[in-house]
Amino acid sequence: MKSPLTEKTAKVLISILMVSLTSIIVFGGVSYFYFSHDLPSIESLKNYKPPAITKIFSENGELIGEFFMEKREVISLDRLPNHLIQAFVAGEDARFFQHKGLDYWAILRALFKNIFSGEIIQGGSTITQQVVKSLLLTPEKSFSRKIREAILSFKIEKYLSKEEILHLYLNQIYLGHGAYGVAVASENYFGKDVQELNLAESALLAGLPQAPSKYSPHQHPEQARKRQIYILNRMVEEGYTSHSESLRALQTPLKVKGKQSLSFEKAPHFVEHVRRYIEERYGKDALYKGGLQVHTTIDLYAQNIAQEALESGLKEIENRQKYRPGEMASILEGALFCFELESGYVRAMVGGRDFRKSQFNRVTQARRQSGSAFKPIIFASALDKGYTPASIVVDAPIVFEFGNKKWRPKNFEDKFLGPTTLRNALTHSMNVVTVKIARDIGIDYIRDYARNLGISSSLHDNLAMALGSSGLSLYELTKAYAVFGNQGKKFTPLFIKKILDRDGNLLEEHLPLNHPGELNHVDQVISTQTAFLITHLLESAVRSGTGWRAKALGRPVAAKTGTTDQFFDAWFVGYTPELLTGVWVGFDEERSLGENETGARAASPIWVAFMSRALKDKDIKAFPIPEGIEFMKIDPKTGQMGSDKGGVLECFKEGTGPTPKTSTRLVATTDFFKFDMNLSSKTK
Repeated sequence: MKSPLTEKTAKVLISILMVSLTSIIVFGGVSYFYFSHDLPSIESLKNYKPPAITKIFSENGELIGEFFMEKREVISLDRLPNHLIQAFVAGEDARFFQHKGLDYWAILRALFKNIFSGEIIQGGSTITQQVVKSLLLTPEKSFSRKIREAILSFKIEKYLSKEEILHLYLNQIYLGHGAYGVAVASENYFGKDVQELNLAESALLAGLPQAPSKYSPHQHPEQARKRQIYILNRMVEEGYTSHSESLRALQTPLKVKGKQSLSFEKAPHFVEHVRRYIEERYGKDALYKGGLQVHTTIDLYAQNIAQEALESGLKEIENRQKYRPGEMASILEGALFCFELESGYVRAMVGGRDFRKSQFNRVTQARRQSGSAFKPIIFASALDKGYTPASIVVDAPIVFEFGNKKWRPKNFEDKFLGPTTLRNALTHSMNVVTVKIARDIGIDYIRDYARNLGISSSLHDNLAMALGSSGLSLYELTKAYAVFGNQGKKFTPLFIKKILDRDGNLLEEHLPLNHPGELNHVDQVISTQTAFLITHLLESAVRSGTGWRAKALGRPVAAKTGTTDQFFDAWFVGYTPELLTGVWVGFDEERSLGENETGARAASPIWVAFMSRALKDKDIKAFPIPEGIEFMKIDPKTGQMGSDKGGVLECFKEGTGPTPKTSTRLVATTDFFKFDMNLSSKTK
């Protein structure tokens, strides 16, 4: 028989139990509602697109630049070795495939192991919890965040498959030294694609998540080794590998990659130019987080020999002028820009000697006086104003007066040749003849003509402009020369072939100019005949004029030197039927290069050194002669028809050559003019 006390006690205990359970249920429900009512949505995890690396590639697919906020490359699970996945599961969450988001046994096990070892060697968080912590919640450490983390972990386990959770984890996790995800970590630590990892390497990577800096093989190789052993033992315990396989892995030597030089250094000014373009067109988020794949036109062989040619040429000038470091206000600088005329592809861009010291791009950003390198634009203008290569201009002293001052333009060597042909004037870079031609055809006409060729910089509103007094960039000057080399067609040099988004979708594509489906804007801005005549005149500048060094190529070359007043700037711009290359040499802070450091002496050797290697083993081509060109024998002294015996062959636009009835054209024979300007006197 039960005692009344016992029965009463049982009822009390049951009541207490019921109240407690009800309270727990109510408290749990209220807590769940409280902590889950404003939880972040987990739907975004289905379309996982974390910040990824934008990669820049050379023409042959070599990596030359990377831009990122988090250095990460998203990779699918089917591209990962099984032992890599197993190593992370064994080390971080052995019951991952059994639990529903939380592993209570793992929490207790980790607690005891950490207590007995005296240090944290094992964590209690599941892989699902780590995904929640990384992608959905802030990193704060609080009781409320842990509850929210647990709730979200349960939800994710219902919403995503285990494989999808692993995909998120292995791509999102931070593994030290700026590496996010296993793909980048594999490259950072071992210099290999993640698919090529062996068991030893996988175990080492799997040991990093708990404390990437503490277990870094770069900084703490002994700690990294201990962690690797722990991971391999866990893999054996979980049946992922055998004891003998783990021993072989431990005996496998690890070739941890040291700190590597950045691929960015292969073509730094080029890559920076591309970076600016992407940021301007697509925005910062796309550049630094979008994972774009940018395939460019740069030829790394051409880029390398361009850098070598420029550095060698600048050192030669320094040795010749005996510069002393203490006397130099700034380092001697230079720039080289090269692109193909047929395709429009940029093959080399060197914007300065050392990108690490100066990111200023002297190809696109510097504006310097171009000197006589500007003269082909004047002479092309004259050809379209009725001049011919045989037109006679008097090379004689001339004086311009502005206020109380006078300007007497001089030729470089202070010599005057009297009546001379247009060809001879450009071949020998005669300043006085150039000024007289410019005065005859008009400054406004020349300015508009230059704009039409692609010159965008402001040009001086006086005759000094004819001698290259205006500041131009090497980029726009070479682009203008390209019109002459490309049969009168203007185009924008192509830096990029195509850009793909992170999923491989095409965002933009630039086909070569000679491709039938080419989308780059090409305009016929001058006639093919004018373009050919200027090219033919510039060939004379190489054969017997200031560009003589380019004869070393042993092939047709059209080129022009440029030297500014007091030898501040030296230029050489020239082209073959295949390539156009421009070179500039000078100081960033205007100062003289030294006596007689002309374009022919300072810049053209760099051009020749580069072009001779860039064109090595390529077939020799002649500049194509378009329809509408005729050749005639003329007297080089008078420009009139010459005899078969004593004349020289000259080219003309059809119908413009001399006839027995035409008279010699004399231009600007007056020797004194009043003119309002501020001019420099000597260029070459």
